[in-house]
Amino acid sequence: MNQIVYERLIQYILENQDRFYRIAYSYMRHQEDALDVVQSAVCKALEAHENIKNTDAIKTWFYKILINECLTVLKKRNRVVLTPDIANQGELYYEKGYEQGDDIEKELDKLEMDVQGIIKLRFFEEMSLKEISNVTGFNINTVKTKLYRGLKLLKENIQEEALWED
Repeated sequence: MNQIVYERLIQYILENQDRFYRIAYSYMRHQEDALDVVQSAVCKALEAHENIKNTDAIKTWFYKILINECLTVLKKRNRVVLTPDIANQGELYYEKGYEQGDDIEKELDKLEMDVQGIIKLRFFEEMSLKEISNVTGFNINTVKTKLYRGLKLLKENIQEEALWED
């Protein structure tokens, strides 16, 4: 059974690596950080493959690992204070589809991290509410509430931003 789970996990990872990078980039906003997070999540998943009880749950199980890894790195990053020398060393990189000037991305960044995650999983990864519930650990009603509240805030903020620009 463990060998079957391991092989299915490897197959799933290989088939979806672009999706994993995209969701990691949406959190990290930096190419190398996103690649590092995906690599770390893959390693953790492969090491813990014996914890998978149901091969149908690989998708939500892996996304939970990936998102937790993103959040862990972001928390560590927030603790680090960049000096001007360090801050200016990095070369800016912009991923297509995630341009910094994009109104939706800018407004999405203003939302609470858990609401951002739910919206990203629903619309970027096209997950069902039940899958999002499994990934985030929130019950399905909480997922619905956070999703609809977040979408409402996004709409209001984008409309407000448009009024200021006119």
